[in-house]
Amino acid sequence: MPFTTSIHTGPIREALILDLRAFLSAEKDAVYRPSQPVATVHGITALQYALEKQNRRPIVVVEKPLLANGQISDMPVVCNLTASRALVAKALGINDHRRAAAIYAKRTGSPIAPTILPAGTAPVQEIVIEGADVDLTALPVVTQHSGDPGPYLTAAHATTYDPDTGVDNTAIQRCWVKSKRRMTYYPYPASHNNRNMRKFWAKGEDCPVVFWIGHHPAVLMGTQAKLGYPESHWSACGGLIGEPLRVVPSRTFGDKIMVPADAEIVIEGTVPREVFEADGPFGEYTGYLGPQVAAPVCDVTCITMRKNAIYHDYGSGLTDMLVPDNMAMEGKVYSLAKSVAPSLQNVYVPAQGRRFHAYMQFAKAGPGEVRDALTAALAYRRLKLAIAVDEDIDLFDDSEMFFALATRVQWSRDSFTIDGLSGSLLDPSTPMGAKTLSKMAIDATTPLPPSPGAPSPVPPRSSVPEAARAAAEKILDGVLTDGWPTL
Repeated sequence: MPFTTSIHTGPIREALILDLRAFLSAEKDAVYRPSQPVATVHGITALQYALEKQNRRPIVVVEKPLLANGQISDMPVVCNLTASRALVAKALGINDHRRAAAIYAKRTGSPIAPTILPAGTAPVQEIVIEGADVDLTALPVVTQHSGDPGPYLTAAHATTYDPDTGVDNTAIQRCWVKSKRRMTYYPYPASHNNRNMRKFWAKGEDCPVVFWIGHHPAVLMGTQAKLGYPESHWSACGGLIGEPLRVVPSRTFGDKIMVPADAEIVIEGTVPREVFEADGPFGEYTGYLGPQVAAPVCDVTCITMRKNAIYHDYGSGLTDMLVPDNMAMEGKVYSLAKSVAPSLQNVYVPAQGRRFHAYMQFAKAGPGEVRDALTAALAYRRLKLAIAVDEDIDLFDDSEMFFALATRVQWSRDSFTIDGLSGSLLDPSTPMGAKTLSKMAIDATTPLPPSPGAPSPVPPRSSVPEAARAAAEKILDGVLTDGWPTL
Protein backbone atom coordinates (compact mmCIF):
# COMPACT_ATOMS: atom_id res chain seq x y z
CA MET A 1 0.00 0.00 0.00
CA PRO A 2 1.19 3.58 -0.58
CA PHE A 3 0.76 4.45 3.10
CA THR A 4 1.31 2.76 6.45
CA THR A 5 -1.95 1.22 7.59
CA SER A 6 -3.40 -0.50 10.59
CA ILE A 7 -5.46 -3.63 9.96
CA HIS A 8 -8.75 -4.03 11.85
CA THR A 9 -9.49 -7.70 12.53
CA GLY A 10 -12.04 -7.43 15.32
CA PRO A 11 -15.79 -6.90 15.12
CA ILE A 12 -17.19 -3.75 13.52
CA ARG A 13 -17.59 -1.04 16.14
CA GLU A 14 -21.18 -0.32 17.04
CA ALA A 15 -20.52 2.83 19.06
CA LEU A 16 -18.91 6.13 18.20
CA ILE A 17 -18.95 5.38 14.47
CA LEU A 18 -18.38 8.52 12.43
CA ASP A 19 -21.08 8.24 9.76
CA LEU A 20 -24.05 10.05 8.27
CA ARG A 21 -26.55 8.33 10.54
CA ALA A 22 -24.73 9.31 13.71
CA PHE A 23 -24.63 12.94 12.51
CA LEU A 24 -28.33 13.06 11.65
CA SER A 25 -29.17 11.57 15.03
CA ALA A 26 -26.95 14.02 16.91
CA GLU A 27 -28.36 17.00 15.00
CA LYS A 28 -32.00 15.88 14.85
CA ASP A 29 -33.20 19.31 15.90
CA ALA A 30 -31.60 20.77 12.75
CA VAL A 31 -33.36 18.31 10.43
CA TYR A 32 -36.49 19.16 8.41
CA ARG A 33 -38.48 16.16 7.15
CA PRO A 34 -41.27 17.08 4.71
CA SER A 35 -44.36 14.98 5.39
CA GLN A 36 -45.42 14.87 1.74
CA PRO A 37 -43.66 13.32 -1.29
CA VAL A 38 -41.14 15.58 -3.03
CA ALA A 39 -40.23 15.02 -6.67
CA THR A 40 -36.68 14.03 -7.54
CA VAL A 41 -37.18 15.89 -10.83
CA HIS A 42 -36.70 19.56 -9.85
CA GLY A 43 -38.80 19.31 -6.67
CA ILE A 44 -36.02 18.59 -4.16
CA THR A 45 -33.77 21.30 -5.62
CA ALA A 46 -36.68 23.76 -5.73
CA LEU A 47 -37.23 23.12 -2.02
CA GLN A 48 -33.60 24.04 -1.38
CA TYR A 49 -33.98 27.25 -3.39
CA ALA A 50 -37.09 28.16 -1.39
CA LEU A 51 -35.25 27.61 1.91
CA GLU A 52 -32.27 29.62 0.71
CA LYS A 53 -34.54 32.53 -0.27
CA GLN A 54 -35.82 32.52 3.32
CA ASN A 55 -32.23 32.37 4.60
CA ARG A 56 -32.94 29.05 6.30
CA ARG A 57 -30.30 26.32 6.49
CA PRO A 58 -31.87 23.13 7.88
CA ILE A 59 -30.71 19.68 6.87
CA VAL A 60 -33.48 18.24 4.68
CA VAL A 61 -34.39 14.55 4.71
CA VAL A 62 -36.94 13.66 2.04
CA GLU A 63 -38.42 10.37 3.22
CA LYS A 64 -40.79 10.03 0.26
CA PRO A 65 -38.78 10.84 -2.89
CA LEU A 66 -41.16 10.84 -5.85
CA LEU A 67 -39.37 9.25 -8.80
CA ALA A 68 -39.80 10.23 -12.45
CA ASN A 69 -41.86 7.08 -13.03
CA GLY A 70 -44.39 8.16 -10.41
CA GLN A 71 -43.27 5.66 -7.78
CA ILE A 72 -42.13 6.54 -4.26
CA SER A 73 -38.57 5.40 -3.56
CA ASP A 74 -37.99 3.53 -0.32
CA MET A 75 -34.55 5.16 -0.11
CA PRO A 76 -34.62 8.60 1.57
CA VAL A 77 -32.73 11.56 0.11
CA VAL A 78 -30.73 13.91 2.34
CA CYS A 79 -29.78 17.35 1.03
CA ASN A 80 -28.76 20.70 2.55
CA LEU A 81 -26.48 18.58 4.73
CA THR A 82 -23.70 21.18 4.61
CA ALA A 83 -25.65 24.40 3.98
CA SER A 84 -24.83 25.80 7.44
CA ARG A 85 -21.22 26.83 8.08
CA ALA A 86 -21.87 26.71 11.81
CA LEU A 87 -23.16 23.14 11.60
CA VAL A 88 -20.25 22.00 9.41
CA ALA A 89 -17.78 23.55 11.85
CA LYS A 90 -19.55 21.83 14.73
CA ALA A 91 -19.22 18.52 12.89
CA LEU A 92 -15.45 19.15 12.84
CA GLY A 93 -15.37 19.98 16.54
CA ILE A 94 -14.70 23.66 15.79
CA ASN A 95 -16.59 26.02 18.11
CA ASP A 96 -16.50 29.04 15.79
CA HIS A 97 -16.74 28.59 12.01
CA ARG A 98 -14.89 31.90 11.65
CA ARG A 99 -11.69 30.22 12.82
CA ALA A 100 -11.93 27.21 10.51
CA ALA A 101 -9.17 28.16 8.03
CA ALA A 102 -6.17 27.80 10.33
CA ILE A 103 -7.56 24.70 12.07
CA TYR A 104 -8.38 22.97 8.79
CA ALA A 105 -4.92 23.74 7.39
CA LYS A 106 -3.16 22.42 10.49
CA ARG A 107 -5.16 19.20 10.79
CA THR A 108 -5.09 18.15 7.13
CA GLY A 109 -1.37 18.91 7.14
CA SER A 110 -0.91 16.30 9.90
CA PRO A 111 -2.10 13.11 8.15
CA ILE A 112 -3.25 9.97 9.96
CA ALA A 113 -3.24 6.73 7.97
CA PRO A 114 -6.54 4.86 7.66
CA THR A 115 -7.65 1.67 9.37
CA ILE A 116 -8.46 -1.14 6.93
CA LEU A 117 -11.38 -3.46 7.61
CA PRO A 118 -11.37 -6.93 6.04
CA ALA A 119 -13.27 -7.15 2.75
CA GLY A 120 -16.97 -7.81 3.24
CA THR A 121 -17.11 -6.73 6.89
CA ALA A 122 -17.92 -3.05 6.40
CA PRO A 123 -21.41 -1.56 6.76
CA VAL A 124 -21.24 -0.20 3.19
CA GLN A 125 -20.92 -3.78 1.90
CA GLU A 126 -23.96 -5.18 3.70
CA ILE A 127 -25.76 -5.33 0.35
CA VAL A 128 -23.89 -6.25 -2.84
CA ILE A 129 -25.38 -5.92 -6.35
CA GLU A 130 -23.24 -7.12 -9.24
CA GLY A 131 -23.33 -7.85 -12.96
CA ALA A 132 -26.68 -7.85 -14.70
CA ASP A 133 -28.49 -6.95 -11.46
CA VAL A 134 -26.85 -3.51 -11.30
CA ASP A 135 -29.43 -0.75 -11.79
CA LEU A 136 -28.42 2.88 -11.28
CA THR A 137 -31.96 3.98 -12.14
CA ALA A 138 -33.23 2.33 -8.95
CA LEU A 139 -31.47 5.04 -6.93
CA PRO A 140 -33.39 8.28 -6.23
CA VAL A 141 -30.93 10.35 -8.30
CA VAL A 142 -32.02 13.99 -8.56
CA THR A 143 -32.59 16.06 -11.68
CA GLN A 144 -31.85 19.55 -10.41
CA HIS A 145 -32.19 22.45 -12.86
CA SER A 146 -34.13 23.36 -15.95
CA GLY A 147 -31.85 22.49 -18.83
CA ASP A 148 -30.15 19.56 -17.09
CA PRO A 149 -30.60 16.61 -19.50
CA GLY A 150 -31.31 14.10 -16.76
CA PRO A 151 -30.49 12.88 -13.23
CA TYR A 152 -26.96 13.52 -11.95
CA LEU A 153 -24.91 12.17 -9.09
CA THR A 154 -23.76 15.40 -7.42
CA ALA A 155 -22.46 14.14 -4.08
CA ALA A 156 -20.57 11.14 -5.46
CA HIS A 157 -16.94 11.26 -4.33
CA ALA A 158 -14.98 9.86 -7.27
CA THR A 159 -11.92 7.93 -6.08
CA THR A 160 -9.11 6.84 -8.40
CA TYR A 161 -5.43 6.13 -7.86
CA ASP A 162 -2.14 7.03 -9.48
CA PRO A 163 -0.99 3.88 -11.31
CA ASP A 164 2.66 4.85 -10.78
CA THR A 165 2.53 5.18 -6.97
CA GLY A 166 -0.78 3.62 -5.94
CA VAL A 167 -1.75 6.82 -4.05
CA ASP A 168 -5.49 7.52 -3.92
CA ASN A 169 -7.30 10.71 -4.89
CA THR A 170 -10.88 11.75 -4.19
CA ALA A 171 -12.95 14.59 -5.70
CA ILE A 172 -16.63 15.40 -6.17
CA GLN A 173 -17.29 15.12 -9.90
CA ARG A 174 -20.62 14.91 -11.66
CA CYS A 175 -22.12 11.81 -13.32
CA TRP A 176 -25.18 11.78 -15.58
CA VAL A 177 -27.05 8.51 -15.08
CA LYS A 178 -27.97 7.41 -18.60
CA SER A 179 -28.96 3.78 -18.14
CA LYS A 180 -28.88 0.96 -15.63
CA ARG A 181 -25.14 0.36 -15.96
CA ARG A 182 -23.69 3.42 -17.69
CA MET A 183 -23.22 7.06 -16.73
CA THR A 184 -21.04 9.87 -17.98
CA TYR A 185 -18.20 10.88 -15.68
CA TYR A 186 -16.69 14.36 -15.95
CA PRO A 187 -13.32 14.66 -14.18
CA TYR A 188 -12.45 18.32 -14.69
CA PRO A 189 -9.40 18.72 -16.97
CA ALA A 190 -7.16 20.17 -14.22
CA SER A 191 -8.16 17.59 -11.59
CA HIS A 192 -5.94 14.88 -10.16
CA ASN A 193 -8.55 12.26 -11.07
CA ASN A 194 -8.29 13.33 -14.71
CA ARG A 195 -4.51 12.99 -14.45
CA ASN A 196 -4.85 9.48 -13.03
CA MET A 197 -7.32 8.51 -15.74
CA ARG A 198 -5.02 9.76 -18.49
CA LYS A 199 -2.14 7.74 -17.03
CA PHE A 200 -4.18 4.54 -17.25
CA TRP A 201 -5.24 5.39 -20.79
CA ALA A 202 -1.62 6.07 -21.78
CA LYS A 203 -0.84 2.51 -20.66
CA GLY A 204 -3.63 1.22 -22.90
CA GLU A 205 -5.81 0.38 -19.90
CA ASP A 206 -9.29 1.36 -18.76
CA CYS A 207 -9.28 3.45 -15.57
CA PRO A 208 -10.69 1.91 -12.36
CA VAL A 209 -12.94 4.25 -10.37
CA VAL A 210 -15.33 4.08 -7.45
CA PHE A 211 -17.93 6.62 -6.35
CA TRP A 212 -18.99 6.68 -2.72
CA ILE A 213 -22.04 8.55 -1.46
CA GLY A 214 -23.17 9.59 2.01
CA HIS A 215 -21.00 10.10 5.09
CA HIS A 216 -20.49 12.29 8.13
CA PRO A 217 -19.79 15.93 7.11
CA ALA A 218 -16.36 15.80 8.80
CA VAL A 219 -15.38 12.97 6.45
CA LEU A 220 -16.80 14.85 3.47
CA MET A 221 -14.67 17.84 4.46
CA GLY A 222 -11.53 15.77 4.96
CA THR A 223 -11.77 14.06 1.60
CA GLN A 224 -12.04 17.47 -0.10
CA ALA A 225 -8.67 18.69 1.22
CA LYS A 226 -6.70 20.56 -1.45
CA LEU A 227 -3.58 18.41 -1.76
CA GLY A 228 -0.50 18.12 -3.91
CA TYR A 229 -0.11 15.28 -6.40
CA PRO A 230 -0.03 12.49 -5.41
CA GLU A 231 -1.19 12.68 -1.80
CA SER A 232 -3.72 10.48 0.01
CA HIS A 233 -7.11 11.90 0.86
CA TRP A 234 -7.70 9.05 3.31
CA SER A 235 -4.72 10.21 5.39
CA ALA A 236 -5.63 13.90 5.12
CA CYS A 237 -9.15 13.04 6.26
CA GLY A 238 -7.73 11.16 9.23
CA GLY A 239 -5.76 14.24 10.21
CA LEU A 240 -8.89 16.39 10.04
CA ILE A 241 -11.10 14.08 12.10
CA GLY A 242 -8.29 13.21 14.53
CA GLU A 243 -8.49 9.44 14.08
CA PRO A 244 -7.94 6.86 11.34
CA LEU A 245 -10.69 6.80 8.74
CA ARG A 246 -12.21 3.33 8.43
CA VAL A 247 -11.82 2.04 4.88
CA VAL A 248 -12.40 -1.31 3.20
CA PRO A 249 -11.18 -2.85 -0.10
CA SER A 250 -13.63 -2.28 -2.94
CA ARG A 251 -15.40 -5.34 -4.35
CA THR A 252 -14.14 -4.89 -7.91
CA PHE A 253 -10.61 -3.61 -7.35
CA GLY A 254 -9.67 -4.95 -3.93
CA ASP A 255 -7.07 -2.96 -2.01
CA LYS A 256 -6.06 -0.97 -5.10
CA ILE A 257 -9.05 1.28 -4.38
CA MET A 258 -10.33 1.54 -0.84
CA VAL A 259 -13.75 2.95 0.02
CA PRO A 260 -14.98 4.47 3.29
CA ALA A 261 -16.34 1.59 5.33
CA ASP A 262 -19.16 3.70 6.81
CA ALA A 263 -20.38 5.38 3.62
CA GLU A 264 -23.97 4.73 2.53
CA ILE A 265 -23.53 3.68 -1.12
CA VAL A 266 -20.57 2.72 -3.34
CA ILE A 267 -20.70 2.53 -7.15
CA GLU A 268 -17.74 0.73 -8.78
CA GLY A 269 -16.78 0.68 -12.43
CA THR A 270 -14.28 1.38 -15.16
CA VAL A 271 -13.72 4.36 -17.44
CA PRO A 272 -13.06 2.83 -20.88
CA ARG A 273 -10.15 4.27 -22.79
CA GLU A 274 -10.98 7.16 -25.12
CA VAL A 275 -14.75 6.63 -25.00
CA PHE A 276 -16.73 9.88 -24.80
CA GLU A 277 -20.40 10.83 -24.78
CA ALA A 278 -22.29 14.10 -24.58
CA ASP A 279 -22.65 15.41 -21.02
CA GLY A 280 -24.61 18.47 -19.95
CA PRO A 281 -25.66 21.22 -20.02
CA PHE A 282 -25.44 21.20 -16.23
CA GLY A 283 -26.17 23.78 -13.53
CA GLU A 284 -22.70 24.43 -12.09
CA TYR A 285 -21.43 25.85 -8.78
CA THR A 286 -21.04 29.18 -10.60
CA GLY A 287 -24.83 29.58 -10.62
CA TYR A 288 -24.89 29.29 -14.42
CA LEU A 289 -25.85 26.46 -16.75
CA GLY A 290 -22.54 25.08 -18.00
CA PRO A 291 -22.14 24.03 -21.65
CA GLN A 292 -22.44 20.54 -23.04
CA VAL A 293 -19.10 18.73 -23.13
CA ALA A 294 -17.70 15.45 -24.40
CA ALA A 295 -17.14 13.45 -21.20
CA PRO A 296 -15.74 10.01 -20.48
CA VAL A 297 -18.18 7.33 -19.42
CA CYS A 298 -18.25 4.85 -16.56
CA ASP A 299 -19.44 1.30 -17.03
CA VAL A 300 -20.68 0.13 -13.64
CA THR A 301 -19.66 -3.31 -12.40
CA CYS A 302 -21.00 -3.29 -8.85
CA ILE A 303 -23.08 -1.34 -6.34
CA THR A 304 -22.72 -1.94 -2.62
CA MET A 305 -24.68 -0.23 0.12
CA ARG A 306 -25.81 -0.31 3.69
CA LYS A 307 -29.12 -1.75 4.74
CA ASN A 308 -31.72 1.04 4.60
CA ALA A 309 -29.23 3.22 2.71
CA ILE A 310 -29.60 7.01 2.57
CA TYR A 311 -28.94 8.80 -0.73
CA HIS A 312 -27.08 12.15 -0.49
CA ASP A 313 -27.50 14.97 -3.00
CA TYR A 314 -25.67 18.31 -3.13
CA GLY A 315 -27.61 21.29 -4.48
CA SER A 316 -25.24 22.37 -7.24
CA GLY A 317 -24.67 26.13 -7.12
CA LEU A 318 -26.44 26.40 -3.76
CA THR A 319 -24.89 27.06 -0.36
CA ASP A 320 -25.21 23.35 0.36
CA MET A 321 -22.45 22.60 -2.16
CA LEU A 322 -20.41 25.80 -1.69
CA VAL A 323 -19.88 25.68 2.07
CA PRO A 324 -17.78 22.51 2.45
CA ASP A 325 -15.55 23.13 -0.55
CA ASN A 326 -15.12 26.81 0.32
CA MET A 327 -14.08 25.94 3.86
CA ALA A 328 -11.55 23.48 2.44
CA MET A 329 -10.30 26.26 0.14
CA GLU A 330 -9.84 28.51 3.16
CA GLY A 331 -7.40 25.98 4.60
CA LYS A 332 -5.46 25.83 1.32
CA VAL A 333 -5.27 29.60 0.87
CA TYR A 334 -4.28 30.03 4.51
CA SER A 335 -1.38 27.59 4.05
CA LEU A 336 -0.20 29.27 0.84
CA ALA A 337 -0.31 32.81 2.25
CA LYS A 338 0.88 32.08 5.80
CA SER A 339 4.17 30.73 4.43
CA VAL A 340 5.06 34.21 3.13
CA ALA A 341 3.08 36.38 5.57
CA PRO A 342 3.32 35.50 9.30
CA SER A 343 0.92 38.36 10.06
CA LEU A 344 -1.97 36.55 8.33
CA GLN A 345 -4.75 35.91 10.86
CA ASN A 346 -7.66 34.45 8.94
CA VAL A 347 -9.12 33.59 5.52
CA TYR A 348 -12.74 33.49 4.39
CA VAL A 349 -14.05 32.25 1.02
CA PRO A 350 -17.62 33.62 0.92
CA ALA A 351 -20.42 31.74 -0.77
CA GLN A 352 -21.51 35.01 -2.43
CA GLY A 353 -18.28 34.90 -4.44
CA ARG A 354 -18.86 31.28 -5.40
CA ARG A 355 -15.31 29.86 -5.27
CA PHE A 356 -13.64 32.86 -6.88
CA HIS A 357 -13.16 35.33 -3.97
CA ALA A 358 -11.07 35.18 -0.80
CA TYR A 359 -10.97 37.67 2.08
CA MET A 360 -7.75 37.76 4.14
CA GLN A 361 -7.16 39.37 7.52
CA PHE A 362 -3.81 40.67 8.81
CA ALA A 363 -2.44 42.05 12.08
CA LYS A 364 0.43 44.54 11.94
CA ALA A 365 1.82 43.36 8.64
CA GLY A 366 5.34 44.38 7.69
CA PRO A 367 6.33 46.26 4.52
CA GLY A 368 5.33 44.32 1.41
CA GLU A 369 3.93 41.42 3.44
CA VAL A 370 0.29 41.90 2.44
CA ARG A 371 1.14 42.03 -1.27
CA ASP A 372 3.27 38.92 -0.92
CA ALA A 373 0.33 37.12 0.65
CA LEU A 374 -2.16 38.36 -1.95
CA THR A 375 0.11 37.18 -4.75
CA ALA A 376 0.52 33.77 -3.11
CA ALA A 377 -3.26 33.44 -2.71
CA LEU A 378 -3.91 34.22 -6.37
CA ALA A 379 -1.64 31.33 -7.32
CA TYR A 380 -4.46 29.04 -6.18
CA ARG A 381 -6.23 28.04 -9.38
CA ARG A 382 -9.84 28.79 -8.43
CA LEU A 383 -9.36 32.28 -6.99
CA LYS A 384 -9.62 35.37 -9.16
CA LEU A 385 -9.99 38.05 -6.47
CA ALA A 386 -8.26 38.38 -3.10
CA ILE A 387 -8.94 41.24 -0.67
CA ALA A 388 -6.79 42.03 2.37
CA VAL A 389 -8.09 43.87 5.46
CA ASP A 390 -6.89 44.70 8.97
CA GLU A 391 -7.91 42.83 12.12
CA ASP A 392 -10.53 45.45 13.04
CA ILE A 393 -12.59 44.43 9.98
CA ASP A 394 -14.98 41.49 10.31
CA LEU A 395 -14.34 39.23 7.27
CA PHE A 396 -17.77 37.67 7.65
CA ASP A 397 -19.70 40.97 7.58
CA ASP A 398 -20.33 42.34 4.08
CA SER A 399 -20.95 45.82 5.48
CA GLU A 400 -17.53 45.79 7.16
CA MET A 401 -15.82 44.60 3.98
CA PHE A 402 -17.46 47.33 1.90
CA PHE A 403 -16.51 49.87 4.57
CA ALA A 404 -12.86 48.88 4.17
CA LEU A 405 -13.07 49.05 0.37
CA ALA A 406 -14.81 52.42 0.49
CA THR A 407 -12.51 54.15 2.98
CA ARG A 408 -9.09 52.46 2.79
CA VAL A 409 -8.44 51.93 -0.90
CA GLN A 410 -7.01 54.14 -3.62
CA TRP A 411 -7.31 51.95 -6.70
CA SER A 412 -4.09 53.03 -8.42
CA ARG A 413 -2.12 52.52 -5.20
CA ASP A 414 -3.83 49.57 -3.55
CA SER A 415 -4.91 47.22 -6.33
CA PHE A 416 -3.06 45.19 -8.92
CA THR A 417 -3.86 42.59 -11.55
CA ILE A 418 -1.92 39.60 -12.80
CA ASP A 419 -2.59 38.15 -16.24
CA GLY A 420 -1.88 34.68 -17.55
CA LEU A 421 -2.67 32.69 -14.41
CA SER A 422 -4.48 29.36 -14.29
CA GLY A 423 -8.12 29.52 -13.31
CA SER A 424 -11.44 27.73 -13.40
CA LEU A 425 -12.59 27.24 -16.96
CA LEU A 426 -16.15 26.98 -15.58
CA ASP A 427 -16.03 30.74 -14.89
CA PRO A 428 -18.67 32.07 -17.33
CA SER A 429 -16.73 35.34 -17.74
CA THR A 430 -13.78 33.51 -19.31
CA PRO A 431 -13.36 34.57 -22.97
CA MET A 432 -14.04 31.88 -25.54
CA GLY A 433 -10.91 29.80 -26.12
CA ALA A 434 -8.93 31.31 -23.24
CA LYS A 435 -6.62 28.97 -21.32
CA THR A 436 -5.56 31.44 -18.62
CA LEU A 437 -7.28 34.19 -16.63
CA SER A 438 -6.71 37.70 -15.30
CA LYS A 439 -6.80 38.00 -11.51
CA MET A 440 -7.02 40.95 -9.12
CA ALA A 441 -5.81 41.74 -5.61
CA ILE A 442 -6.94 44.62 -3.38
CA ASP A 443 -5.01 45.77 -0.34
CA ALA A 444 -7.67 47.35 1.90
CA THR A 445 -5.41 47.48 4.94
CA THR A 446 -4.51 50.86 6.41
CA PRO A 447 -1.18 52.35 5.30
CA LEU A 448 1.80 51.77 7.55
CA PRO A 449 2.95 54.68 9.78
CA PRO A 450 5.66 56.83 8.16
CA SER A 451 8.14 55.61 10.77
CA PRO A 452 8.16 53.02 13.60
CA GLY A 453 6.18 54.30 16.58
CA ALA A 454 4.52 57.09 14.62
CA PRO A 455 0.73 57.41 14.72
CA SER A 456 -1.38 55.82 12.00
CA PRO A 457 -2.00 58.09 9.00
CA VAL A 458 -5.66 57.03 9.12
CA PRO A 459 -8.00 58.63 11.68
CA PRO A 460 -9.68 56.37 14.25
CA ARG A 461 -13.07 54.88 13.47
CA SER A 462 -16.16 56.47 15.00
CA SER A 463 -17.37 54.55 18.03
CA VAL A 464 -19.31 54.80 21.29
CA PRO A 465 -17.93 53.89 24.73
CA GLU A 466 -18.06 50.17 25.52
CA ALA A 467 -20.22 50.77 28.59
CA ALA A 468 -22.78 52.67 26.52
CA ARG A 469 -22.87 49.91 23.91
CA ALA A 470 -23.42 47.24 26.59
CA ALA A 471 -26.23 49.32 28.13
CA ALA A 472 -27.93 49.70 24.74
CA GLU A 473 -27.76 45.94 24.13
CA LYS A 474 -29.32 45.34 27.55
CA ILE A 475 -32.24 47.59 26.61
CA LEU A 476 -32.87 45.45 23.53
CA ASP A 477 -32.56 42.12 25.33
CA GLY A 478 -35.82 40.23 25.35
CA VAL A 479 -37.55 42.32 22.69
CA LEU A 480 -39.56 39.87 20.62
CA THR A 481 -38.90 39.83 16.90
CA ASP A 482 -42.60 40.14 16.12
CA GLY A 483 -42.83 43.13 18.44
CA TRP A 484 -40.92 45.40 16.05
CA PRO A 485 -42.82 47.91 13.93
CA THR A 486 -43.37 47.00 10.29
CA LEU A 487 -41.26 49.23 8.04
